[in-house]
This record gives sequence, C-alpha cells and structure tokens, in this order.
Amino acid sequence: MSTIEQLYKTLDLRLRPEDVAEMIVELMTSQLAIHELATLSKAANRSLKNNIYGYTSMLDTFGKAIGADKQIKKAIEVFKLNEKENSGLYSVEGIETFLKEVSPLIHKEVGENDFKSDRLNKDLRKLAGLDISKRNYNKKWRLLKRIEIRLQKFIHESKKIELQKIAKHGLSHTISFEDFSKDLNSACFIAYFNTRSNLRSTFTNHSQERPFDEICEMLFNRCMKDPEMTRWETISYIYTDAKVLEHLNDEQKGKLLGKWTAILQEISSFLEELWNENDIYRKTMAVKKGNDSTTWNNTAGAWNKARDNWMNLIYALELDFILDDICFGKVMRLMAADVIAWHLSSGGKIDPNTDVWNLVPLPWEVFQERIFCNKEMIVNACKEAGLDPEKSGWIAPRTHGVSTFKPTPELVHGVTVSNPFLAKVLRQNKYFSGKL
Repeated sequence: MSTIEQLYKTLDLRLRPEDVAEMIVELMTSQLAIHELATLSKAANRSLKNNIYGYTSMLDTFGKAIGADKQIKKAIEVFKLNEKENSGLYSVEGIETFLKEVSPLIHKEVGENDFKSDRLNKDLRKLAGLDISKRNYNKKWRLLKRIEIRLQKFIHESKKIELQKIAKHGLSHTISFEDFSKDLNSACFIAYFNTRSNLRSTFTNHSQERPFDEICEMLFNRCMKDPEMTRWETISYIYTDAKVLEHLNDEQKGKLLGKWTAILQEISSFLEELWNENDIYRKTMAVKKGNDSTTWNNTAGAWNKARDNWMNLIYALELDFILDDICFGKVMRLMAADVIAWHLSSGGKIDPNTDVWNLVPLPWEVFQERIFCNKEMIVNACKEAGLDPEKSGWIAPRTHGVSTFKPTPELVHGVTVSNPFLAKVLRQNKYFSGKL
C-alpha cells in the first residue's frame, strides 16, 4: 500500500497526530521549506516509530457495530443456501436483501414477528406447500426473527458510530480516495486536521484543546499559496472556514448546505428520542444514574458540529436573514457531577452556555417548527447569561485561534497517564471509570 493510500485510510481511524505527521513527512519532505519541515517535525519526531515506548494503549479505531454475521451464517446452514451467493450480505442493505429473499421460503412476512399470531399453523403450512415439520418451521421462523432484531440493533449502533464521527471531524470519513488524492497539499491538511479533530477529550476544568494547531496552520497556508490546485470542496467536508468557502461557487455551497441541513434533521429526531428516553436534568446538565451520557454527548457533539457547519454556510451564502425567522441553538453535553464540583471549587461556575440552553426552546422542537425561536430570542438569552452571542457561536460562525502543538497524552477515561503500559494496567483494573 502506498503512503498516500495509508494516509487516506487514516480518515476513518483515530491515529495519533504524531503518526499521521510522520506519513506527511515521508510524502512531502522534498517539497517542504526548512521552517515547514521544522514545524511538522514537532509532531513527526514523536511518532510511535520514534517513541521510546514504541506503542500506545489508545485504540486507533472508532467503535464497530456488530451485524448479523453469526445469524446469517446459521441461516445459510439451516436453509441449505449457497454460501457463495450470499457472501456479501453483511451490510445493512445486504441483511435487508437476505431477509427479503429468504423469508418467502417459509412464507414469513418481514416485520411480522409475533410468535402467536404471525406464524403459520399446520393447515396453513400445508396450504402453502411447506412440507416441513412444526419444529423445523419454528426453528427457521425464530432464526429469521432474530436476524430482523439484530438488523435493527445494527442500524441503531451504526447510527451512533456515524454521529460520533461527525461530532469529531464532520464529513471527512465520507471523502472518496479519488477526491482525496488529487492534490497533495489538500490531502495532507485534511489528514492532519482530521486526526487532530479526533483527539479524545481530557478530564479537566478548563476548555478542551482546540484541534487547529500550528501544524494545521502551516499545512493550510500551503493550500492557500496554490489556490488553483487546492481541492477546496474536498477540504470543506472537514473545514468550513470562510477562507475555504470563498473558493466555492454558490452551487457547491448550496449542495453542502443541503447536506448539513439533512444531517441536522436526522440528528434532531435522534436527540428527541434520547431526550425522551433519558431523565436529563436540564438546569445543570449533570449526569444522573440511568442516563446514557455517552450516546447523548456524542449526539450533542454531532448536532453542534453540524450546526456550526450549517451556520458557516448560511453566512457564506449571505442567507443570515433566515435567522430572523428561525434559529435553533446548541445542545449541551452531560457533565459528571464531580467535574461540576471541580469547576465550582476552583472558583469557576456552571458554563453560561447552559444558562442559554435553559432559556431558549429545545433545538429539535425549533428545527421541526413546533416551537418558535429566532435570532432575537437567542441574543436576549445570551445577554441574560452574560455571553457574547456572536463570539460564543450562538448566532454566528465561531472563530478559532491557532493552538500550540502538544504531544498526544495517554488517557484512561480522560485522565492523563505517564506511559502506555501504566495506562493499560489502570484501564484493565477500571481506574477512573467510576466502576471500582
């Protein structure tokens, strides 16, 4: 596999920025100026190949949804099907196709899974020409039901993982290799910014590290120096800064706006579902027993990321007048009670964004036009909470600075640990997990 192919594969992984930087050095050494190489080397020199430990305890992938592989293999055996013909049926579409093709073999309707009312009795089986025993029929019927149940779980888990990816890096995991590999400067910026965006949150009473660091800035400046060659539309899948969007035509920006609007619509429905399933204390957003904080926080992060991109495009297309008629707010993440206490004991206070969250209608209700909310209402809420409505990103694109590169820490449930071996031991023994 070539280095550019390896770099492309990192878009769907969670590699350390240091290891992606090393790939970029390998690809671009001859093209980099001395100061650019020096900047990139701050990370590349700390790659795993150059690290004294030589490995990391951190997983380098996102989670993976478990499909119906086990059940389908069993069904192929029980129904005596040709395995070669069905070897590609392990995606959502594949499982659906499998069910549609196999269920008629025992005259079962997909979706009809009531054991008492949806099965065929002896007379109906005979009428349907099913010359099999009741035991054999029930075995096949139950197996198809289990595949359907597994399919729904697979869809649900896949959606959660997709939203986690969006929360971290937008749409970079959907970029095709063809678009990624057309310009090296664009590819290197996307890959490095992607891996920085995928960094895990640390347990802190300060703000999280911003992903756009000095190496991102150097790589982005290389794109700016050669704007005709730069793949601006591809970059916009992960970075919708005004400097990027000004290089897109209105049709490109409109398509991207449509994509993010559709994503917001999907997320809003899932947020509402989670809100109704979890007894969330809105006033403080402190985690309570029984809250699925991981799924909520990942989904809230996806909403906020999608909303930021949507807002950037609204302003880039000079459509911000829309906000006078409809403006939906951010979604707050759930926070552990001990972190809130840490904030308060160190002289801080509850995030004023939470105050705004409590003063305005729930975002999905606004997006679905069930409750009215516009820019003026959010501005007033921000003022009451002591926030600048524009700088805080409630009614305008959020701006960012350039952070200094810092080596990627080994983390155990967000807590920084000195080396990967110790991190592995602490994780195995459930330290910092709240489960001891």
